[in-house]
Amino acid sequence: MSTAHINDVDLLAPPVAQTLQQKSLVVGVVFAAISGIVAVVSPQKFFQAYLLAYMLCVGVTLGCLAWLMIQHVTGGVWGTVIRRPLEAGTRTLPLMAVLFIPLIFGMHRLYVWTDAAEVSKDKHLQMLAAAYLNPRGFVLRAVVYFAVWGLLVYVLNRYSAEQDQPLTRDVGKSIRKLSAPGLVLFALTVSFAVIDWVMSLDPHWISTIYPLIFVVGQCLSALCFMVVVERILSSYPPVLLFLKPKEVHDHGKFMLAFIMLWAYFSFSQLLIIWAGNLPDEITWYTRRLHGGWQGVGLFLAAFHFAVPFLFLLSRPFKRSPLSLVWLAGWMLFMRWVDLLWHIEANFNQTMSSVSGLDVAAWIVVPIAMGGLWLALFFRNLKGHTLLPLYDPKSRLLLEPAHE
Repeated sequence: MSTAHINDVDLLAPPVAQTLQQKSLVVGVVFAAISGIVAVVSPQKFFQAYLLAYMLCVGVTLGCLAWLMIQHVTGGVWGTVIRRPLEAGTRTLPLMAVLFIPLIFGMHRLYVWTDAAEVSKDKHLQMLAAAYLNPRGFVLRAVVYFAVWGLLVYVLNRYSAEQDQPLTRDVGKSIRKLSAPGLVLFALTVSFAVIDWVMSLDPHWISTIYPLIFVVGQCLSALCFMVVVERILSSYPPVLLFLKPKEVHDHGKFMLAFIMLWAYFSFSQLLIIWAGNLPDEITWYTRRLHGGWQGVGLFLAAFHFAVPFLFLLSRPFKRSPLSLVWLAGWMLFMRWVDLLWHIEANFNQTMSSVSGLDVAAWIVVPIAMGGLWLALFFRNLKGHTLLPLYDPKSRLLLEPAHE
């Protein structure tokens, strides 16, 4: 396909996107019905699993937003090939805003600081509740987070849509001007959201590096998802024509970098807290390094870091879409395991206290939410061409000389 004959029809998503949308919707609806049964049988276990599912799905959405801004700031061709899928991922934010509402109604089942009786017994909780951790502040801050993210998503997608028409102004410059401060806003809002939604499950525990572990995890989740999507689409035109081993290799290198960054932040937090040996800080780890949860921690160390790290050291492995997609799919599973370790250990002090209903909820609820998320993602993907028509980098990708 030469650049002289490019049109919007040539660059539309292949029919497989429609097929995947329909299948994802069916899976999402069926498992949502099963999740409803779990909610009736045990509302407590349902909301615990719901928070796990929510952090997994919203993590991919926000990770897509982060990578989109990184791509605009750096200007790499590696990002152009996944730019429209990233944008489709960001446009799932309205769904995530709606799905946050059940957490508001279920917060009293998740957060001890919402229980007035418990707060009255604990002076530390009383101070936190007065200054920060209270239901009203929880909701108002969430509104601010979604407003900031929504504004970034709206403006970035609007600017991008302009690049499907003959350019009358330097849209790329405007996008870069927004993306640079947008990354700062993103880091700040996501950090506070993680403090509100996850770290406050144990309000006596504080770690300044904890939100960064989630920021890195979100970026890793989104990148792995993009690797899976590009592998699916690369079997059909137009992605078949412009996705080359060089871009796949770049995505593999980014996966390696963020896996190492996740390990660095996680180990640094453990080392600092363990060396300090303060009762209010160490209890978070003693809960997760005893009672069976230590097995999950060792599993994460081995298969969220060590094994993927060794595979990604290989250049041929990173340049092979077929090899990389299996690792990307595995890393998405490991992101679920990591969130399970962070969230569910707050509610089950030992693995022996985990029931079959717990395990069923951990599986069913994320599949339900993930199915709905994927259905909207593939619907969004069909709404635009897979490359911005009048972006200069698109022409480079479509040149026959592109390797």
